[in-house]
Amino acid sequence: MSTSVDDIETGCDGLARCRWGNASPDYVTYHDDEWGRPVHDDRRLFEKLSLEGFQSGLSWITILRKRPAFRLAFADFEYQRVARFGDDDVTRLLGDAGIVRHQGKIRSTINNARRCLEVVDEFGSLGALVWSFEPEPRPPTLDSTTQASVALAKDLKRRGFSFVGPTTAYAFMQAMGLVNDHWEECVVRDAVEAERTAFNRPVGSGPVDQ
Repeated sequence: MSTSVDDIETGCDGLARCRWGNASPDYVTYHDDEWGRPVHDDRRLFEKLSLEGFQSGLSWITILRKRPAFRLAFADFEYQRVARFGDDDVTRLLGDAGIVRHQGKIRSTINNARRCLEVVDEFGSLGALVWSFEPEPRPPTLDSTTQASVALAKDLKRRGFSFVGPTTAYAFMQAMGLVNDHWEECVVRDAVEAERTAFNRPVGSGPVDQ
């Protein structure tokens, strides 16, 4: 989910949000409580990377509403368990009407779980790798890609990850708090920025030269 060109909108509760955040009750909760707040937990990072891959060609609200079913289908996105999925699991998932039944995306999620194991062996955590691509702070942007997301996508692809292009990588970075793309007038921007300031980046991470 990227910020909208329409900028800010006041919701029925009288609070100003990024316009997309007022589009539905589901979005209000996601916008206020999750989007942009920094995450270091590997399970949540893997979940978001996976769901962004499933979103390709679809709207985020579709994926958000299916998220409970995705969590059930993919072992709560515990990548150590997903990495052990085989062809029988692919068949099971293709028959699950609660998720997006796309064989390529299902197999990509399993592949990426296996790549996560390799990243953890090398860096100690997925978070340590991901947060090493955190860019220097800057004002919110409408861009769907940035130099940082291009670099992150390139590195992930080099490591064998799939469905991780620059646009997907930037949506992931926005959601996981690597950048704060809440607009200046948004009711949660300051709270998100405070969390980012207090956030303990995973060991081995830090801003990279973008």
